[in-house]
Amino acid sequence: MSDINKNPQDQALVDAVTWSEQGLVPVITQEASSGDVLMMAWMNRDALLETIRLGEAVYWTRSRQKLWHKGEESGHTQKVKEIRLDCDGDTILLMVEQKDGIACHTGEHSCFFKQWDSAKATWVDQSSPKK
Repeated sequence: MSDINKNPQDQALVDAVTWSEQGLVPVITQEASSGDVLMMAWMNRDALLETIRLGEAVYWTRSRQKLWHKGEESGHTQKVKEIRLDCDGDTILLMVEQKDGIACHTGEHSCFFKQWDSAKATWVDQSSPKK
């Protein structure tokens, strides 16, 4: 366990989480002002502690195997307004203020811009028109 933050209250939050065998927990990120679901990512203990410390979302990237401060390259940071834990303790919900309204690496507001059209049995791209 990292010693990023030794605050007992923060440690109590981390200890309340039911971590997977890989030491991860899924995180749903929702925009506080609109209620829009922006993205899904993963956190490990260090990511959660760093999120608490910074007040901005920090995730664990499984592909790069490292902490990922959301917006570190794009500038589209996520200021954390609330951290919620589901009833089973195995999913985190972050309520955030999304800088510049862009959460997805594609430039979209939300990562969930593909919608299933059952009549056509296909995914329909609901992304914003590109300028």
